[in-house]
Amino acid sequence: MALHVSSAGFCAFSHRKVQKIRAVASEDFATLKRVEDKVKLGSSELKVTTLGIGAWSWGDTSYWNNFEWDDRKMKAAKAAFDASVDCGITFFDTAEVYGSRLSLGAINSETLLGRFIKERKERNPEVEVAVATKFAALPWRLGRQSVITALKDSLCRLGLSSVDLYQLHWPGVWGNEGYIDGLGDAVEQGLVKAVGVSNYNEKRLRDAYEQLKRRGITLASNQVNYSLIYRVPEENGVKVACDELGITLIAYSPIAQGALTGKYKPENPPTGPRGRIYTPEFLTRLQPLLNRIKEIGQNYSKTPTQVVLNWLIAQENVIPIPGAKNAEQAKEFSGALGWRLTKEEIDELRSLASETKPVIGFPVENL
Repeated sequence: MALHVSSAGFCAFSHRKVQKIRAVASEDFATLKRVEDKVKLGSSELKVTTLGIGAWSWGDTSYWNNFEWDDRKMKAAKAAFDASVDCGITFFDTAEVYGSRLSLGAINSETLLGRFIKERKERNPEVEVAVATKFAALPWRLGRQSVITALKDSLCRLGLSSVDLYQLHWPGVWGNEGYIDGLGDAVEQGLVKAVGVSNYNEKRLRDAYEQLKRRGITLASNQVNYSLIYRVPEENGVKVACDELGITLIAYSPIAQGALTGKYKPENPPTGPRGRIYTPEFLTRLQPLLNRIKEIGQNYSKTPTQVVLNWLIAQENVIPIPGAKNAEQAKEFSGALGWRLTKEEIDELRSLASETKPVIGFPVENL
């Protein structure tokens, strides 16, 4: 994720700066959302900020953080949380498997998020944070009660009596109807405000929607891998189904785990598992797109990160949740809001991106 932050990336905008940036952006500002504005999640009554923060990396030692977690990274994650709230971004997504205790030295992401919320509320009791977390559809978990049991464990780690959004992290090999029933039970028991799924294909999404609808419950969201260079949701019917049914698409890996920020070059690929995905060969093919993203961003005094996040928001009914590992990244993300790429720029970036073969997604998308 990009660390090179321009002054336009920070939330402490002056009124004059905002007007200057808007003067060169698209003219259709009546439809734009400010950082502090919120939107309904699907057809539910839950309102969240138009951009959220993913907490996958917080406490993790299996994929992120070069396989180690220490006090310095803890303080950076805490600073990322506080900076996000300061900028008006108050929607945070975590999961019970993030920072799994099965990974040496890891700290559960839910535990960290709960701690950050508690400490912030001690200083600012009026702060409202929307929390989303997820149920892991592990093969030995069977039936609707397994969802409720896991949810209560998550609430314990978070230190909360309820969460705003509870999602099925991926479809199970079996037992999905029971899991959907569990989501409905969670709503009826007052443990959640809204429910969603993640990594669901079009058929599974429609089935889950209909099953909950029979109980008078709304399926609010489907969280999937979606970015300028991974547009599978547009190609497999998921985005169309979300728009048709009134289900918000929550986009994880919206900056392609840092590959779209311009931070990485063929001679400097990301470290760890990401280096096996975003290889020097892939980054070489990506350079023409990255160069154009940078050029467009310069016209708006925006960073490449802010441009690609804005591109996703422009698709409508999409909430990106980039992961913030420090305060600088969180502040930069806020600069993706309050302006809009032109239709011509949106189409041009899509066309350029189509020339790059997408990377492999999360295999459970095909279950």
